[in-house]
Amino acid sequence: MKNLKLLFLSVVFLACYNAEAQTDQNQKYNPRFNADNNCMLRYFYYPNLEAYFDSKNNDFIFRDKGQWVRAAEIPSGYRGYSLNNGLNVTIEDYDDDDITQFIDIHKKKFPPTKGKRMSMAYQK
Repeated sequence: MKNLKLLFLSVVFLACYNAEAQTDQNQKYNPRFNADNNCMLRYFYYPNLEAYFDSKNNDFIFRDKGQWVRAAEIPSGYRGYSLNNGLNVTIEDYDDDDITQFIDIHKKKFPPTKGKRMSMAYQK
């Protein structure tokens, strides 16, 4: 009888755990917005990489052999850069799908830096 109770409690625990894990996976993207222009804060620009992170699709956008690619991770040793140590800039005025068209503007506005980790919002 004691083993039956233990088995029952184990099954209930596993069922609850599995339901919670599925709920976490099914959560939808909840974007933040720029109240001034109602743009979704979707992209982050990494000046030292000349790359972007798309928080809606949860992937990085960077050049590989001259072509823009999307990937879940920046390749290991990409330009010898660590995401943990560098500057990232929140892009506040664009939330459509082709952020790469603004790379020349972002390169001028946010030049590569060295030093402490920091985040700065895009300023008009």
